[in-house]
Amino acid sequence: MERNFDTRNRFCFGLGTIGRDMFYTLVSMFVMVYITEALGVDNKTLAIMTTMLLVLRIIDAVNDPVMGLIVDNTHTKWGKFKPWILIGAVISAAMMILLFADMGLTGAAYAVVFGICYFIWDVSFGLNDVAYWSMMPSLSTDQKTREKFGSFARICASIGLFTVVVGVVPITNAFGDALGSKTHGWFLFAVIIAAVMIAFQSITLIGVKEPKGVFKKEENTSLLEMLRALGKNDQLMWVAVSLSLFMIGYTTTTIFGVHFFKYAYGNENTYSIFAAVLGVSQLAAFSMFTTVSKFFTRRKLYTYATCFVIVGYILFFFAPMNMIFIGAAGMLIFVGQAFIQILMLMFLADTIEYGQWKLGKRNESITFSVQPFINKIGGAIASGVLGLTLIISGINEAATPDDVTPGGITTMKAAMLLFPLIAIVIGYFINMAKFKIDEKRYAEIISELKARGDIAEDAGNSDATDE
Repeated sequence: MERNFDTRNRFCFGLGTIGRDMFYTLVSMFVMVYITEALGVDNKTLAIMTTMLLVLRIIDAVNDPVMGLIVDNTHTKWGKFKPWILIGAVISAAMMILLFADMGLTGAAYAVVFGICYFIWDVSFGLNDVAYWSMMPSLSTDQKTREKFGSFARICASIGLFTVVVGVVPITNAFGDALGSKTHGWFLFAVIIAAVMIAFQSITLIGVKEPKGVFKKEENTSLLEMLRALGKNDQLMWVAVSLSLFMIGYTTTTIFGVHFFKYAYGNENTYSIFAAVLGVSQLAAFSMFTTVSKFFTRRKLYTYATCFVIVGYILFFFAPMNMIFIGAAGMLIFVGQAFIQILMLMFLADTIEYGQWKLGKRNESITFSVQPFINKIGGAIASGVLGLTLIISGINEAATPDDVTPGGITTMKAAMLLFPLIAIVIGYFINMAKFKIDEKRYAEIISELKARGDIAEDAGNSDATDE
């Protein structure tokens, strides 16, 4: 039976990411749309910015484990997670507003200023992201309770994501018409999203109560120990590889959305309808996860979900430009990937106790720094694929959809669908072959940690108080 403070923590933790994912989605999925469709940069500037974003994201991704080290070594009366959640949220909100501001610059000068703002945004949001998600496994060591936390958080994340995905085109167009400029419309939308993010993060900061006395007190982690925590945790590394391939595929597909419906489907406004259908499908899948997980092992769920994704991608690639076929394909993809998202989150959480068992030290934030690292690598590659495809296919400088050749459309579909499918399937086979922490093995690890005194015997059964 779930305890009252578990219920409180589950809702306050999950609700916090509605604003976070609205915020992250606007930048990760639509900053390229803003650059190409609102600002209308030329191919040369787009090439510079695509390269720059790719490099900056990779550099910052490598920095994420250091962010995890900082969080793990933090000791305050507010705990180690909340201070960095707050600091990261405030700084990244300010930087995002600047990203969508009309700076009055063009060419290389605009690219440089944009790059500086983007890098600060990326670093500060990464700090928030590491602290936020690494808080979750500290709230419970029970797998089923974690699944409830994870599935509800993913539901909230999906609400945030699809609120932006569905609303971005009509809202920015409406704001642009009212303000007399597309760029002003995007700027106002960015300001609103930044404010919403801060509001929802406040729910987590105020409402979540961290358990006290569950885990053994440990000394600060050194830089060398951080490298050991990452490099010697073999299960973490295999999760990282399979999750990276999944995120590269998933992010690459989603980032093409507006361009696909404008230039391939021929109706940009249909994108919002399509996104709404996918959003409902994903929310339904997240909602069903805890129920379905009672009847199947995680490995079987991963297999079934991957089959859904494969069928969806194949159907999408060969489907005619008909919303019934495309919608059905999209639903299959998003139901499957929703299950994979939760499973990957659970796999990652379980490697914390595995690392503690194997290496003798618990490093939640260093372990979970792998997640924003992977998200940034996935986003970097997806943005690179998008920018390169828009240039090669002729889409970036096409005045209307009719100016894009059939070959250009095929090039876009291959980059959007075939490349991601290959990445996701390879990630599945790697995970199935190398990840060994199933439900039985995890229970054994927890028992041994309790016997060693690394975790309290009554972990999961005591009341929670603020640290």
